[in-house]
Amino acid sequence: MLVIIGYAVAMGCIFGVYVVHGGNIGVILTALPFELITIFGGALGAFVVNNQPKVLKATIAAIPQALKSSKYTKERYMDLMAMLYDILQKARKEGLMAIEKDVENPHESPIFQKYPTVGSDHHVVEFTTDYLRMMVSGNLNAHEIEALMDNEIETHHQEAHGPVAAIGRLAGALPAFGIVAAVLGVVNTMGSVGQPPAVLGGMIASALVGTFLGILLAYAVVEPLGGLLEQKAQDAGKELECIKSTLLASMQGYNPSTAIEFGRKVLFSTERPTFLELEGHVRGKK
Repeated sequence: MLVIIGYAVAMGCIFGVYVVHGGNIGVILTALPFELITIFGGALGAFVVNNQPKVLKATIAAIPQALKSSKYTKERYMDLMAMLYDILQKARKEGLMAIEKDVENPHESPIFQKYPTVGSDHHVVEFTTDYLRMMVSGNLNAHEIEALMDNEIETHHQEAHGPVAAIGRLAGALPAFGIVAAVLGVVNTMGSVGQPPAVLGGMIASALVGTFLGILLAYAVVEPLGGLLEQKAQDAGKELECIKSTLLASMQGYNPSTAIEFGRKVLFSTERPTFLELEGHVRGKK
């Protein structure tokens, strides 16, 4: 909703001030379809050439997510840490082998089913169970597992950053395609120098609309969208860092209550629950 409101404010102010100052909106509306086809057609073709199919697919999937509010809320993080607490508490009381069934079949695990918000997220489940499996096997120490976690989080970050970089490059190219559209309009105008001044003036105005649209679309539409996707990618990475810190603290011998405190501390302050909030949530879920 905020994305739509932001776009509405930007467009309303830009075109509203233009009209209030006596601008002829009809000139822009007349040229708009042709200029948009030129700019977007050229940009779309270049976008396809500039990105691998996996990045194109990821970008198409990411854009609708940008229009939704972030799922990484305080409540989600409290559920995540409560789930980790239950798993680690079970392992502490009954031994690591007691969580083997939960790790091997998370979709049938009562612990994962207890927290559907995070227990049904395949990124969370896969990341958590992979390293719990290593903890159960006992073949790797905490430093080796930490290195593996860092590598996986970095890979996740690179994959999530692919659409961000692609949209950023598209935003940088749109003003240039606007200039291309404007130059074509000027060429068309120069081929009609015998027309009356009023006609030539309209043709030049239509040509300049191309430059205007290229800059407008780049900095008021596409680039803000890329920035929003980058922030959402950072939120997704922060969730994995929370799991990492919690599991590593457990491997180093801390009890489950202290281990989830390690995870709580890595969260952004805007979503981080207080110690008492998390403690109350965990006790309430027992």
